Amino acid sequence: MKNSEKLKLLLENEIVPDLESAIDELFSEIEKAKDVTKEQRGDLDELHQMKDEFKEILRELDSNELTQEEIHEILEALMEAKSDDIES
Repeated sequence: MKNSEKLKLLLENEIVPDLESAIDELFSEIEKAKDVTKEQRGDLDELHQMKDEFKEILRELDSNELTQEEIHEILEALMEAKSDDIES
């Protein structure tokens, strides 16, 4: 499997859905509290920004705008971050 395919699958099947779940969870917490703290607002903004960035990467993958080197670097960084999360 090519790195571009691996990256696309990782983003579509794990990263973006995990971000969407985290956003939903945070919205649920805010709804229960009926108020949003500055920290929650910052977290929500950060999660939305990350989701948008990953969706942009998916768009660039679909239109072949990324070089193999860029794809490799992104995939490597995501895999490293994922393994760091597992170890934590």
